[in-house]
Amino acid sequence: MATLGHGCRGAALRFPAALRSVMSLLLLLLLQRVQGTRLYSSEDPLTILTSDTLKETLRNSSAAWLVQFYSSWCGHCIQYSPTWKALAGDVKDWERAIRIGVLDCAYEKNFDICKEFEIHFYPTFRYFKARSNTFDVGKTYRGPDRELQTVRQLMVNFLQNHTKEDWPVGCPQLEPSRSDDVLPLLGQKADQYTGIIIEDEDSYVGREVILDLMVYEGVRVTRVVSTDRALLEKLGVTTVPSAYLLHPNGTHGLMDVQKRLRFFFSSFLKLLPGVHRKQTNSAREPVHAGSRGHGAAEVWKEFDKSKVYMVDLESGLHYLLRVELASHQSLEGEELKTFKDFVTVVAKLLETLLEWLVSLPLERIPYDAILDLVNNKMRISGMYLSDRLQWVGCQGSRPELRGYPCSLWTLFHTLTVQAALRPDALANTGLEEDPLAVLQTMRRYIGTFFGCQECGRHFEEMAKESLSQVRSLDQALSQVRSLDQATLWLWRKHNQVNNRLAGALSEDPRFPKTQWPTPDLCPACHEERDGLHVWNEERVLAFLKLHYGAANISPKYASSASGPEPGGAGEPQPPQSQGGAPPDSPDRPARATPPPPTTAPPPRSSRRRGGQGRGARGCARRRGRGSASWG
Repeated sequence: MATLGHGCRGAALRFPAALRSVMSLLLLLLLQRVQGTRLYSSEDPLTILTSDTLKETLRNSSAAWLVQFYSSWCGHCIQYSPTWKALAGDVKDWERAIRIGVLDCAYEKNFDICKEFEIHFYPTFRYFKARSNTFDVGKTYRGPDRELQTVRQLMVNFLQNHTKEDWPVGCPQLEPSRSDDVLPLLGQKADQYTGIIIEDEDSYVGREVILDLMVYEGVRVTRVVSTDRALLEKLGVTTVPSAYLLHPNGTHGLMDVQKRLRFFFSSFLKLLPGVHRKQTNSAREPVHAGSRGHGAAEVWKEFDKSKVYMVDLESGLHYLLRVELASHQSLEGEELKTFKDFVTVVAKLLETLLEWLVSLPLERIPYDAILDLVNNKMRISGMYLSDRLQWVGCQGSRPELRGYPCSLWTLFHTLTVQAALRPDALANTGLEEDPLAVLQTMRRYIGTFFGCQECGRHFEEMAKESLSQVRSLDQALSQVRSLDQATLWLWRKHNQVNNRLAGALSEDPRFPKTQWPTPDLCPACHEERDGLHVWNEERVLAFLKLHYGAANISPKYASSASGPEPGGAGEPQPPQSQGGAPPDSPDRPARATPPPPTTAPPPRSSRRRGGQGRGARGCARRRGRGSASWG
C-alpha cells in the first residue's frame, strides 16, 4: 500500500543501507530509551491507540477516524508530530464526526497489529469509516501534500463519502441548502440562531464552520453556494465567503466580522448570547442566571469583558491568604521563601504585608500571625483586605465554576504585564532584572500552596515544550529571556490549558473556554496562514499590555472603591460602542484594534495605588453574557 509522502520505510533494510545508518539508528534507539515514546502524550488533543484498543475503538464507532501509524524512531515522524498535534487541536470540536488517533509501530507490543494492518511506511495515515462492523485496514491517503489544510479538507471529503447508512451519528449535514430551505426562515421567530455561510461551491469554509459548531447548542449552521444568485440578491451578499445570521427574535442581517475567515465566523457564532457547548453529562445541573451560591441569592453582576476588575484580584488574594494558606500550620524553609517571593511580586497590592514580612526577624511564622495582619488586627495601617469573596469578571453560572482559578490567572497575567511595563518595579528586592521572576514565583506558588495537586501536575507537564528538547519546566522557562517574552509565555500556556479543558465538566457552559483574546476583542491578533489560524504575537503583546495595564483595572464593585467609575467627570472618556447594544441584542459593539507594541507605560503620577486607573483605550467594549472564558 502507498502512503502519505516519502516517510520512513518499515520493511527489512538491505544490509549496506543498514550498515551505513547503524550508528544513527543506535543513537535514535538510545534517545528513545532515555525519553520514552513521548512524541504524543495524554496532554495532546488526540487518542493514543495500542494493539489492545485499536480494533475495539474502530469497530462500530459512532465517529469516523483518521489514524497516524508512526514509528517513534522515524526522524520524519518526529519532525511531523507538531503538525499532527496542531491538526488535532484545530479539529478538536469535530470529534463527534471524526477523531484523530496515533499508534506507535516502534513499540514492541504493537508490532503484530501494525503487520496486520499492512503498515510498511512511516508515517502512514489511514481513514476509517464510522459504524463499521467488519474488519477494515482503512483507506490510505496517497497524496504528496502533508500540509495541515490539505489533510483537514480531506477529512471533510472523507466524511461526505459516508452513505446515509454509515453516516457518523453526531455529524451534521454538510451539503449546501437551497433557496427553498432558507428563504422561508427569514423574519420567522425560532428557538435558536441560524448562521448561513455563503461561499463558492469548492470552498471548504462553510463545511468547516458547520463542524466547528456541531458541539454547540443554541445555533444551527448551514451553507449555500454562490451560484444561487436569487438568494444572494435577497440577502444582499456581494462578496463570498460571507455569513448571514437569523436571530431567534426574527431579525436578520449580515454577520459583522472583521475578516471573512473560518476562525472569525466560528468565533462570532460561539460568542452569541445563549450559545454554549453541549453538555456531555446529563447529571449536570441547569444553568440559572438569576442567583448563585449556597444560601442567600447573589445578584448577577453585569460586567465588561474588556476590563479587568479589582474585585476579582482582591477576592483571589482573600481566598489565597485565608483559605489555601490556612492548610499550613506554619511556614518555614522553602515554603516560607516561596511565600516571601510571592508577596514581593504582588507588593503593589499588599505593600504593608510585604514590609512587615520582609523585616520580620523570624525563621518560622505562624499562619495565625499572617491572618491577623490580613485582617488588620495589628492596626498598623488603614489598608486591609476585603473579607468577602465576590467575583465579577470571574463569576460563574454556578458557585463551583470559575471564581478563584480565574482570579489567580488574572493576577498572574496582571503581574507579568506590570513587570514588562515597569521594569523597575522589583528594584532592591533581589528579583530585579530577572525576566523569570513572576513565572518562577507563580510556578513555586502553584506547586507549594495551590490546593488542586492534579492541576499543578498538569501545569508542570503542559509547560514542557517538548521532551526531546526540554527535560524540565526549568529548561522551558530558561528560554524566556525578556519581560515581554514572559508575558507571552504565560498567555500561550493559558491558551493551552483552555484548549485542554474545553468541554470538560469544569467548563462553565455560559463561558465556554476558547482561545483568547477572541476576535471581537482583538481582530488584529488573528491571522490565517495556509488555511490555519495563527496569532500575530506582536499585536497580542500590545493587547495584553493594554488589557492588564493599570488604566484598564476597574474599581467597580470593589469594597474599597470610592469616587466615580473610570471615565467619570473630569477623566478622559474611553471609546464608546456604536449603539451601546445590551448583551442580548443582535447588534454587535464596535471593535478597536490595539496599536503595535510601542506603547510606553503611563507616567507614575497617573497610576493609582492598588492598580486602579482610568478606562482602557483601544479595548472593545462587550458585556459578559455569551463571553468566552479566560479563566
